[in-house]
Amino acid sequence: MQGGTGRALLLMGFLVGLLGVGCRESPPLTGASGRLRLSAESVTFPSTYIGQTREDTVRVLNAGRAPLDVRWTQVDAPFTVEGFPERLSTGEAVGRIRFSPVTPGTYSATLVGTSSEGGTVSLTLAGEARVLPECALPGTCYRATFDVATERCVAVPLEDGTPCDPGNECVLEARCVSAQCKGRERVCDDGNACTSDVCNPLDGCTAVPAPPCPGDGKCQVGVCDPARGCGLVKAPDGTFCGSRRGCDGADVCVDGACALRDLPDGFVCAPGTPCQGEGRCQGPDCARPPATALVPNWTFDAAERSRDLHDIMVWPDGSVTLAGFFSSPMLDATGERPVSASGTGRRCMLWNERLLCMDYPLQGTVSLLDRRTGEPRWTFTLTSARPDLGAQAKTMFMARLAVMAPDRLAALFEAYPATSEEGTLCRVYFLVVLDAKGGLISGQLLEDPLLSECNHPHPFGLVSNTAGDLFVAFSPTVNSGAPLQAGAPTLLLAYSADGVERWRRTLPMPGGELGTVRGLLLPEYGTAALSTVDGTEQGPMEELGRAVATRDVVVPSPAGTTVNPMGGEAAASELKGYTVPGLAPLWTYSLSAGQRFTSKELRLADTLPWGAQGAETLALGFASDGATPTLVGVRTRDGSEAFQCALAYEPLSVQQLFELGPESLVLMDGSNECGQCDPPFAYSRARFQRFPLLGMQPTVAPWPGTFGGPGHGHHELPVRAEP
Repeated sequence: MQGGTGRALLLMGFLVGLLGVGCRESPPLTGASGRLRLSAESVTFPSTYIGQTREDTVRVLNAGRAPLDVRWTQVDAPFTVEGFPERLSTGEAVGRIRFSPVTPGTYSATLVGTSSEGGTVSLTLAGEARVLPECALPGTCYRATFDVATERCVAVPLEDGTPCDPGNECVLEARCVSAQCKGRERVCDDGNACTSDVCNPLDGCTAVPAPPCPGDGKCQVGVCDPARGCGLVKAPDGTFCGSRRGCDGADVCVDGACALRDLPDGFVCAPGTPCQGEGRCQGPDCARPPATALVPNWTFDAAERSRDLHDIMVWPDGSVTLAGFFSSPMLDATGERPVSASGTGRRCMLWNERLLCMDYPLQGTVSLLDRRTGEPRWTFTLTSARPDLGAQAKTMFMARLAVMAPDRLAALFEAYPATSEEGTLCRVYFLVVLDAKGGLISGQLLEDPLLSECNHPHPFGLVSNTAGDLFVAFSPTVNSGAPLQAGAPTLLLAYSADGVERWRRTLPMPGGELGTVRGLLLPEYGTAALSTVDGTEQGPMEELGRAVATRDVVVPSPAGTTVNPMGGEAAASELKGYTVPGLAPLWTYSLSAGQRFTSKELRLADTLPWGAQGAETLALGFASDGATPTLVGVRTRDGSEAFQCALAYEPLSVQQLFELGPESLVLMDGSNECGQCDPPFAYSRARFQRFPLLGMQPTVAPWPGTFGGPGHGHHELPVRAEP
């Protein structure tokens, strides 16, 4: 019995010993030499942002029955260790390792422990440090920080009263108010009552000649005194003042009063036109010299220069800029030394006395260029300003630009979705509002069931009104060439000046350009205008086309006309005017027998003041009798014909674009790509000609032209107050 009991106790002790060792070495201890053990040979930290600390633990174990003295080596920053014991009793201790980088890079270190019995262990440490991502600000009155826990940027509004940069030299002492940067308006006054003192958001105060002082419409004409401002003086004797205008009896001013008089021979009885001199009395008749054709005084053929140029901008002083699709804009093209910008871009327009170009100098950017040197004043890149939006897309590029105000610009970016394959017809769109200095005011992804369809939905129209509200028209395309005459439906979106959505509507009409005037939205292919307040239809009418509008009259483009290179069968012989805002038919102008309108483009021009009647606004368009191209001027007030002027040139195509300058007209033809596609006339090499247009000025009107107009601003111009 005693022997059996002893053997049993011995066996139990042996098993307990085995079990004890097994427990201490779970998990298995590695890197051992002697009795000192570690639970791991290495610790590799996950990627860590600068300023962030990550921590891990390793168990240190004495596998023997007697205490150990341990000497540990030092480790360099950004690693630190603690809890690794210098004397280890039987059992184990927990050592902690921290990784706290302050500069980016890849780091490694080795911790070595040597015990008093001569055994050693080693622990390899590794970690990668990353820079904290820059967080884009949704606006100047926000702060944004990167949350390392969620790996997302968090933006919060700045406290009211925080100083801010309004991106506008015309706003002083700006501070944040409800996350909007607001301040005191800069008052400009040069002390001269005969100038209009205006503030340019980029350059500050400037002065321009004030509008002419109004007369009384009879025998008192307006004059301006720099100290006192507008006043009245007697009209020159002989100024027409009534309805009777025959040379044998006319109402004319005599000593400041209207009187009936016979007019002497040689008296100027009718104003001149661009192609015909003024009329003078010969007995009872008002005789006029024969009309002469308008002859170009400047021609630039882009094909002869091997330049992809097919767009025109005319500056207020009459200088001309030519642009194209991914080409270098040519500044001051009519001057002695034209300047080409150093980079290439797509569509350009004039803004704040500079040239604004999309996809310049790279895709997905917009730049404001100095008009004389072509060098950028600033460049905005969406992927840099809003990485969160950029991450949702690849191959970012610009779709449209629209001026909203002197200190507001709308930029619509188009991109392939980040998850898309090559050749996809899917698109994503981002709407951005910028200030005058290229600072971000707002940015957002546009979402709608129509936009999520992979059929290349396209923003055919982008326009703003005098309040700065923005309107976008999307429609599916027929993808070959992306023609503007696209399939229904069209999605219309309306936004405030800060990029906040106001309303949206889907309408059964093709996509096209947009215009706006006095609370009306004018879709190119619509047969009704829409309210800018809520998008409801405003009165049925004929297709609006590329309409122009004064404060009181809207004139749709001639029915059936086009700007495409081969033109079409010229069938339109009438131009019509409708009242604004009621859209009631006002007048119909008919061409002479055998004539037809040839181009979809219209522009508005003002005549120079003549007599006491002041200036008149004309709608200008092109017609032909099948042989001779003719410029036609129609008075917008009543539809009467002001002139027809033959043009002395051999057409290469229909008149595709034209813009007005002071007493000049710049015409483009010869583009051989589709002009009602997007991009219009892409990669064409057009011909440009300038014709003198004596007695005419580009009008200041709410909507001077849908596709282009002065500066291609795509916005409703502010309406001058009534005198």
